[in-house]
Amino acid sequence: MENTYQRILDFAHTHALIRPSDLAAQGLPRVALTRLVRRGQLIRISRGLYARPDRPVSEHGALAETARKYPHAIVCLLSALRFHDLTTQSPFEVWLAIPNKARAPRIDYPPLRIIRFSGAALTEGVEVHQIDGVPVRITNVARTVADCFKYRNKIGLEVALEALHESWREKRVSMDELWHYASLCRVANVMRPYMESLP
Repeated sequence: MENTYQRILDFAHTHALIRPSDLAAQGLPRVALTRLVRRGQLIRISRGLYARPDRPVSEHGALAETARKYPHAIVCLLSALRFHDLTTQSPFEVWLAIPNKARAPRIDYPPLRIIRFSGAALTEGVEVHQIDGVPVRITNVARTVADCFKYRNKIGLEVALEALHESWREKRVSMDELWHYASLCRVANVMRPYMESLP
């Protein structure tokens, strides 16, 4: 059994966050997770998610935990702004984009704010970033700014404007990228006056 425990700990070391289904795929017994938690060699992060107690966790750890459970969901809006360091807001929820007809993810922690997208609005402008050893899908800077204007009634126009000005000032977006995503998100008319006033 000790050999099995060591294999699981090695797997947890290389994959950062593990799920019971990961063990099944490796031919390892799921029940060993509970025993390793009792022994203090693993910790239970949330339901169905485990890690070594000594794993390094960044400030975006909640995004990694969410992505490990829901790898197809896309981090968007306030959570994407925070990741790109384009806002002073610090959202307590993880904002996730999912397909229109998909079932909403349910987890105990972190709390989620679900936004539904379809077609190109779901797939365009999405990047994959490694966070705490986990691949996380996140909307890129220009797409995030356009999304903020689209959902300005949910997050506030001042947040969208802050994101636009910061991303432009730091030269992290081009006018072409902004126009592209403004058109994709159908907010070109809303964004035009603000974009035209950029220095």
